[in-house]
Amino acid sequence: MSNRPPLATTVKNPASLARRLRLPTRLDRKVTVLAWCSFVAQVLVIATGGAVRLTSSGLGCPTWPLCTPESLVNTPEMGIHGLIEFGNRTLTGLVGGLALALLLCVFQLRAQRKDLYILASSVLVGVMAQALVGGITVLTGLNPFIVGFHYLASLTLVCLSALFVDRLGAGARTPAGLASPRWLKNSLWATASLTAVTVVLGVLTTGAGPHSGDAAAGRNGFNAVILQHVHAWPSYLLIVMTLLLALVLHSKKHESWKWAALLVAIQAMQAALGIFQARNGLPELAVGFHMVLASLLAATTAVIFVRTQGYLMSQSQQA
Repeated sequence: MSNRPPLATTVKNPASLARRLRLPTRLDRKVTVLAWCSFVAQVLVIATGGAVRLTSSGLGCPTWPLCTPESLVNTPEMGIHGLIEFGNRTLTGLVGGLALALLLCVFQLRAQRKDLYILASSVLVGVMAQALVGGITVLTGLNPFIVGFHYLASLTLVCLSALFVDRLGAGARTPAGLASPRWLKNSLWATASLTAVTVVLGVLTTGAGPHSGDAAAGRNGFNAVILQHVHAWPSYLLIVMTLLLALVLHSKKHESWKWAALLVAIQAMQAALGIFQARNGLPELAVGFHMVLASLLAATTAVIFVRTQGYLMSQSQQA
C-alpha cells in the first residue's frame, strides 16, 4: 500500500505537491536548454506573426477561438492563408507549454530565486493574455491599433524570456547594478526610454503602411511617409547615444561594454534594414526581418538595462 498522501491533500499543500511531482530542486543544464527554447519560441512567434501580416493572412482563420465556425483547425478550402494563420495560432500551445515547464522548474526554488519565479510566472500569464489579444485582433477585423498592441505584447514576452536566460547565471556573478555609477544607470534609463519610443513609432509606421494583414483591414490614418522620418530620427540618435556609451564603458573597462557594443551592432543593422525597405517599396521579407530584429534589439536593451540597474537580484545577491 502506498504511503503517499492523497492527491486532494497535496493540492492544498504546494510543497507536498511539488515533491510528489518530483519538480527540480536545482538549476541544471536541462533548465538552461528549456529557457533558451522558450526564448527562441517567443522570437519565432514574432516571425510567424509577421508572416501572417505580410502575406495578408490575418483573417486566414476568420473567427476565434475556432478557425471557422465549424472547425477548430484550418481546412483545405482555406488555402495557404488559413494554413499560415493557423500555424501561428498553434505556436501559442508551444510557448505556453514551455512557459509552464519553466515555471515548474523554478517552483521549488522560488524562495532562493524569486527573480526567476517572477519572470517565469510573468511569461506564462503573458502568453495566456496574448492568446486573448490575438482573438480580439481577429474579431475586430485586424484593427491596426490592436494589431500594434499585439506585436508590442509579443515583444515584451521576448524581453522577459531573454531576462530569464540571463538571470539563470546570476547566482554565480556579482550584480553589475551594485557597482554601477549613477551616470551609467541614468544613461541606460535614457537609452531604454528612447528605444521604447523608437519601437512604438515603428509600430505606428507599420500600422499606416500597406501591410495590414488583409486587403479589407483598415489603417490607422497617419501619414506613413511622415511617420517613416519621425521613426528614423530617434533611431539615429539612439545609435549615437549607445555608441558613445559603449566607448566610455570600454575606456573604463566596465563589464557592460560588450553588451553595449552588441546593442550598437543590432541598432545599426536595424537602421540599415529600415533605410533599405523604405527605399525599395517595403518588400515583405525585409519588413519581416525588421520586425524580428526589433524584438532582439528590445531584448538586448532589457538585459543590459536590468543588469546595470541591479533589478531582479536573487536572494544571495541581496544578502
